[in-house]
Amino acid sequence: MTALPAVLSPALAPREAIVDALYRCVNGLDSKDQTLFESAFTNDATFDLNGNVMEGLPAISTCIYDMIAKMDTTHFVTNVRVHIESETKASVTATALAQHYHGGQGLEPDAANFLAGSLYWGDLVKDESDGGLWKCTSWRMKTSWGIGDRGVFAN
Repeated sequence: MTALPAVLSPALAPREAIVDALYRCVNGLDSKDQTLFESAFTNDATFDLNGNVMEGLPAISTCIYDMIAKMDTTHFVTNVRVHIESETKASVTATALAQHYHGGQGLEPDAANFLAGSLYWGDLVKDESDGGLWKCTSWRMKTSWGIGDRGVFAN
């Protein structure tokens, strides 16, 4: 199964387009589509994962995409709130659940897995040079709880 393209048709309303940046990120991870994942971020974005800060899209891709996309995952984003500051600047908060398994083991009944609940905060800008896509300039993720085997992240 392939992910939908970054730019959807017809064009999304501003609030939907802002939220779509979150969806592009997590759908890119779950579908193993690096182009879709990267479309959620500016080149100079920062990603704060529980205090571990990555600077720039190459670092974010290496530390987040490369680690998570090799796994069997599903990310659910909900309770999204959007604050539109201007025609080109916004912020967003959300709650997420993410299930993680070693790659190829998601359907095995007794496979090691880790379920996490997290809070997301993001600052976004509208990138007119890329089809008007909203992109995160900063993403902060705080994992509130987790259950299961954290070892699934080790490989």
